[in-house]
Amino acid sequence: MPHTTEQAMPEAEIEQRLKAELPHWYYENGWIRRKIKTGGWKATLMVVNTVGHLAEKAWHHPDLTVSYAFVIVKLVTHSAKGVTEKDFALAKKIEQVVMWDAAEESNGVFEGTPDDPRFKYIKKD
Repeated sequence: MPHTTEQAMPEAEIEQRLKAELPHWYYENGWIRRKIKTGGWKATLMVVNTVGHLAEKAWHHPDLTVSYAFVIVKLVTHSAKGVTEKDFALAKKIEQVVMWDAAEESNGVFEGTPDDPRFKYIKKD
């Protein structure tokens, strides 16, 4: 039976889907989570603003832990008291936008962030 956007998923299904669909995310204490490592404070703030924009557009708001060189994104659907399709959909959009590598995916149109310590941005997993 398919889940509605507001129906909490069993833990085993969450774990299985994370492994298959969002391998850099993990399940812990009732939330799906992702630690995004950055090159420093400026990049951290850009990640926070990007996640904030996506969450506002989705009207589904994560908890964030913000530090100098990382952001932890935590998603759960409070009204369902668990992880739902909404959480997976927003996690996928966050992953797609924040981890986008312009140089790899633009067929040469974009150069991407230079490989230079002065321009460190998102650290790949």
